Amino acid sequence: MSADTVLLELRDVRAGFGSQTVLHGVSLQVREGEIAGIFGLNGAGKSVTMKVVAGIVPARRGDVVMDGRNITTVAPEDRVALGMAHVPQGRQVFPGLTVEQNLRLGGYRLRRRDKRRYGEALQRTLDRFPILAERRAQLAGSMSGGQQASLAVARALVSDPRIVLVDEPSAGLAPKTVEELFETLREVNRSGVTMLMVEQNVTFGLRLVDTANIMQRGRIVYAGPVADLDQERVAEHLGVGRLLGRGLSAAVQSHEAAAR
Repeated sequence: MSADTVLLELRDVRAGFGSQTVLHGVSLQVREGEIAGIFGLNGAGKSVTMKVVAGIVPARRGDVVMDGRNITTVAPEDRVALGMAHVPQGRQVFPGLTVEQNLRLGGYRLRRRDKRRYGEALQRTLDRFPILAERRAQLAGSMSGGQQASLAVARALVSDPRIVLVDEPSAGLAPKTVEELFETLREVNRSGVTMLMVEQNVTFGLRLVDTANIMQRGRIVYAGPVADLDQERVAEHLGVGRLLGRGLSAAVQSHEAAAR
């Protein structure tokens, strides 16, 4: 597939809980090989959007399409089999299980379907995360927040996905750990894995993503490549000023340097 191929698309998606509608017609596209981000204030609908993509929250209207296939009613575990993986908000590793057991759970569907491919995916993941390889027998609950963040990403990768959904990866992490996670996610993307990410830390997120989608009250109100974003419009939608300006400028410079 080319870089212009749309791997994941949401078309006028509406969703919510009970009588409350949270998403009021969300439409966005994620292209093959990119990192797309969703940004917005608390309550904008970012995490609900991710849960709809993952199949955890059903869409009331609209379509979720992956690689040209409508997966709106496909169960979450079957989306994994199609090449989708999820790093949930709060990481949600299993604290009473070892690192290796957490990883095995991440590759459960692949292991049942193709043991050879699962073994290759597991080894690639352990090679990418040496600290996890060293601590395969350690209980996940005894690891630091940064190590658990790495484990959550690694657990998703063991399924050998085409696209990974990453929900609030920097939440609760120290700045140094956030930078390390930034490099990890970028390296995963360079290996060919597409990503859709929700991130509350705008300055961190804009440095990482290629395309930004700004949410407000359950809708995408502005979207585009990071290098082409209008700083004033983004600041207005997100309710931040100088901090975003510095972050957006750094993000643009980072993308320009990468392009060179």
